[in-house]
Formats: sequence, structure tokens, C-alpha cells
Amino acid sequence: MAITFYKYQGTGNDFIIVDNRLLEIDKNNTKRIAELCDRRFGIGADGFILLENDKNSDFKMVYYNSDGNESSMCGNGGRCMTSFANFLGIIEGKAEFYAIDGLHKASIEEDIVHLQMQDVTTVEVYEKHLFLDTGSPHHVEMVSDIENFDVKNCGSTIRYGEPYGKAGSNVNFVEQISDNKFAVRTYERGVEDETLSCGTGVTAVALAMHKKGKTTSNEVTLITPGGELRVKFENNEKGYNNVWLIGPATQVFKGKIEW
Repeated sequence: MAITFYKYQGTGNDFIIVDNRLLEIDKNNTKRIAELCDRRFGIGADGFILLENDKNSDFKMVYYNSDGNESSMCGNGGRCMTSFANFLGIIEGKAEFYAIDGLHKASIEEDIVHLQMQDVTTVEVYEKHLFLDTGSPHHVEMVSDIENFDVKNCGSTIRYGEPYGKAGSNVNFVEQISDNKFAVRTYERGVEDETLSCGTGVTAVALAMHKKGKTTSNEVTLITPGGELRVKFENNEKGYNNVWLIGPATQVFKGKIEW
């Protein structure tokens, strides 16, 4: 069966997206999803996303890591999905959609997508790192000379190490550039490598740097290898709320795949 797919990228974080409102895709075929995400033998992507109908919102986002397994929330994927829904005419500039972590609001201004993330009530602070969940679990650690840092080896060691174990955590390495600007490189579980950008990751970094006192700003700029993202938020004694991930989302190409 021939299925139309679209390739999107958000600051270098790239996804295969399929309109599955007719439920033509066998979501149990994780092997096929992994094959399509393979950069040598398939299309190549950090993740695979299905857009489906949802009776309580504009659409539903079903996200798979490049290993073929359904995963937790993907921020850049959510921004690309919003752009895709707008392209299909399902929405007109504004959206409410469900993902695995609940309801999200989003809006589009030209090519910039604003995605509301979930509230974060707990940021765990340790001697050398912080940990928080922004829809996906994230370890945040400050380093120096981030450009030459060995993200893959250090990230994989932390990802599989204690206390994360088999379930693992995404791992973000951070270097401060100015009061409200940080360089970020992320090792993503499920991809098992560094990605050019991670939406839930930069969201975690922005909140972690505010919690750590590295910035007093409620709008933080994150520089990733794939480009620039912004995170805006409010904070009070209950934690962080009204959290928005802001950045570009671009359709790269479309094609046909056999399923």
C-alpha cells in the first residue's frame, strides 16, 4: 500500500509525518517505522509522527522515536505537527491537540510556531546536574567548551546509568553565553545519539537554568547545533507554568512509501 509522507524539520530535528486520519497505518509495525527512520536504508529522521483525529481537539499527535517505539512528548515534533495541520487546512493559525502527555495549545506566526508545553512543578537540583520532566525526562548538566564536548559518549553513559536505568533519560549539556542565552547539545534516548535540536530538552534547560539562578529572565534563548529556539515561562511557588517553546518548523519534501 502506497502512503504519502511529508518530511519536516524544526531547527534540524527532523521527522517523517503521515496523515493517518483514515487509520491506514499499522501502528504495531515498529520494524517498518525504524526502517523508514534509518538514514542509510530509509528516508532518515529523528522520529516518525502520525496525525490522527481526536474528538476533543483539532487532532492527535502520535510520536515514535527512530527506533520504532512510541515515545514521550517531542516538542519540536509538536511544532512540526502544528505546521503540518495548518498545511492540511485542519487548523488556521491556532490549534489545540492531544499528545501522549496531554493537551497542548499552539499558534503560528509566519513560519514560527509557538507551542505551549506542560506545567513543571518539580525541578530536582543535585550537585552536578538537575532533573525535570517537560513531557519527556531530562538530565541537565553544565559543561565548558561545549563545541568540543563528547556528547555521544558522555550522554550514552548518563542515559543508561543510575538512577535512570533501562527507561533512561535524555541528556542535555549546557554552556552559558550571556544572562539569558545558553548553548545546548542533547543526547536523545530512542535515537541513541546526539540530535541537532530537542524541543523538550531546551525547555528543560531554560527552566533548569532559571531554577539554578543562572538567569533571572522569563524568556531564554537556546542555541542548538540546528538553530535558535526560545522558551518563555512564568514561575511561582508552585513551579513553572504558561511555558512556551518557540521556533521555526519547515516542510522539506513529500513522497510515497510502501507500507
